[in-house]
Amino acid sequence: MTTSDTTEGSPSGVSRRGALGLAAAAAAAGAVGYVGGRQSGGDEPVDEGQTVYPFCGEHQAGITTPVQKHLYFASFDMMDDTGRDDLITLFQEWTDAAERMARGGEVGQTGAIGGSPLAPPDDTGEAMGLGAHGLTLTFGLGPSLFERDGDPFGIADRQPPELRTLPLFAFDLLEDPISGGDLCVQACADDPQVVVHAIRNLSRIAAGRAHVRWTQLGYGRTSRTSTEQQTPRNLFGFKDGTANILADDAEALEKWVWASDGWMAGGSYLVARTIQMTIEIWDRTRLEGQEEVIGRTKGEGGPLSGGTEFAEPDFSAKTGGDLAIAETAHVRLAHPDVNGGVRLLRRGYNYVDGNNDLGQINAGLFFLSFQRDPEQFVTVQNSLKTDGLNEYIRHIGSAVFAIPPGVRDGEYLAQALFE
Repeated sequence: MTTSDTTEGSPSGVSRRGALGLAAAAAAAGAVGYVGGRQSGGDEPVDEGQTVYPFCGEHQAGITTPVQKHLYFASFDMMDDTGRDDLITLFQEWTDAAERMARGGEVGQTGAIGGSPLAPPDDTGEAMGLGAHGLTLTFGLGPSLFERDGDPFGIADRQPPELRTLPLFAFDLLEDPISGGDLCVQACADDPQVVVHAIRNLSRIAAGRAHVRWTQLGYGRTSRTSTEQQTPRNLFGFKDGTANILADDAEALEKWVWASDGWMAGGSYLVARTIQMTIEIWDRTRLEGQEEVIGRTKGEGGPLSGGTEFAEPDFSAKTGGDLAIAETAHVRLAHPDVNGGVRLLRRGYNYVDGNNDLGQINAGLFFLSFQRDPEQFVTVQNSLKTDGLNEYIRHIGSAVFAIPPGVRDGEYLAQALFE
């Protein structure tokens, strides 16, 4: 967990990709003119299902897009007997499906009910009639994809130097089943059925070429990426991501988020960490102790050195002879001033996955950060080795992915990698 977060794109009409035969005028007419779930031509609100974020663009959606309410994240591994052509066709078919679903459409040419009754439908159908609900689909490539024995995909020499498996950090208790992966898809939307539908259909398309390695459902965003969003709270009850990079901060995005070299120019790097919270222990900690661990007030979210939520922390301020913000406080150790100015763009989500045999809640933060180089995350995480918060959390999952630049009209995902 860190206190610095970030955003991308605004809702618009519909992205058109003529080369893949996806010009759907009728569907476009239903989406154009709706912004943020409100009709642009009047004052009457409309169903938020009408919110559409174009799939095509300079950068992939789902990075600086205003953070949605729900997440379904999936990591995939390519099958052992697959090669370069399999990977390319998978990206082409995923591109086609993602563009359709992002505008609220169905997968395939005939959708859920338009095909032969004697054949499986092109689309699974559970999202029919729901609309896009601001769906964004963000795709990534893991280091293991480039490091396969024998280089079956012909891309070993195109692996970015930034894309390396993250080191093991202090207090990491990683579980292999929820770490790593050749590919990833981050599905975010304002309706849970929409994100499940998206991953379900992309997984079905991948059958025979790639299979799901692990997934994570998330709800209740723990970051903001626009000035219109209030800072949300994590499961410890504290505001999270107060200092996140915002979508309109072009200078910060250019410096800290967007990659600039080779086929990754315009892309970014994603770090995904599953952080389990020991909820029961935290809930028995006195309020004063909780605030000391975080370094902020639990109500307003202001730094303990004084001021409101967005006041800059004063790390030299003292109260009764002691530092107002302890040396082990999370907000101090995660702050850019302690990390060479490093900032991250965050899009984390809360998660709850049942309970263990002792009746303890299995819950925490699914941490997602975007940066132009994963070393930014490494710098911050190394600073947190003395964080008082470590008593209450366990990092149990870890992965890093290269997020290619956005898809232009007539292109497919990561096309520049193969050229």
